[in-house]
Amino acid sequence: MPPREPSRQTTRGQTVRGARAGRAPEAAAEDAADVDSGAPPILEHLAGRLRQRRQELALTLRELAGLAGVSERFLVLLESGRANVSVVRLEDIGRALGTSAAALLSAGELVGHEASRGLAPGEAEGGSGGALVALLGLRGAGKTTIGGRAAARLGVPFLELDGLVASRAGMSLAALFEIHGNAYYRRLEREELARLADARAHGIVATGGGLVTDPATFERLRRCAVTVWLRARPEDHWRRVVEQGDARPMANRADAMKELRALFLARRALYEQADFVVDTSALGLDRSVDRVVKIAREAGRRDATRSP
Repeated sequence: MPPREPSRQTTRGQTVRGARAGRAPEAAAEDAADVDSGAPPILEHLAGRLRQRRQELALTLRELAGLAGVSERFLVLLESGRANVSVVRLEDIGRALGTSAAALLSAGELVGHEASRGLAPGEAEGGSGGALVALLGLRGAGKTTIGGRAAARLGVPFLELDGLVASRAGMSLAALFEIHGNAYYRRLEREELARLADARAHGIVATGGGLVTDPATFERLRRCAVTVWLRARPEDHWRRVVEQGDARPMANRADAMKELRALFLARRALYEQADFVVDTSALGLDRSVDRVVKIAREAGRRDATRSP
């Protein structure tokens, strides 16, 4: 049997639990102190993104509250668009969801801020213009972290193709694979990518680790986006997955690391077809983000020169 990518069914962000466990009880009460009876567009946008992300990870409100160190009541208010939230608190919630405050806000509010300043989408830091930049790599490559930060700096949307698939299916990825299987997932992945291509979507999109194994989908992606392989050593993939709170790659699998190396080797030739390669093991997080931002800016400029 071909080697498998480390399980993606475990809730991401569980390492936050230990860091937040000692939080004072009065902090939870503080969460609900600043409640807005209306629903401004930014809060409606944030509420929708939070609900979508929590459902993708199959988390209950109680589980997310425990991971983020906030009260369940506050999350109810936040997901209904009726609670104001500090940036620090939102970052805690974002980390528990395996993402960031910037990524939760970027698809709507950051672009909106540009418009209010008279800028076109993507013009905040030189911009990515109308280009779509797609991040490739195994789980643990840093697609969500690097993509979210790069998109926030550029002021463009950040999308996760897996999230779009889960939203389309109306269930978590874990449930989708268990109930419908890989073929159904691949079909939805192909359809969601086609929708992005047809809409001439721009921004940064994180793709699933196995997308490159579907020739038709990978070819479509290469036609509609600038592709970037976030390369890392297998050991770094492993460490990052475990740091996300997923211990399953090691559970009852004595050869799990060997399987990961085999998977890396099996897919390397496919990933190398990307337009750019960013070695995250060599560059580290900040410099990797810088590199993706630079690629996106250059892609946007090229796209602008081709536009009528």
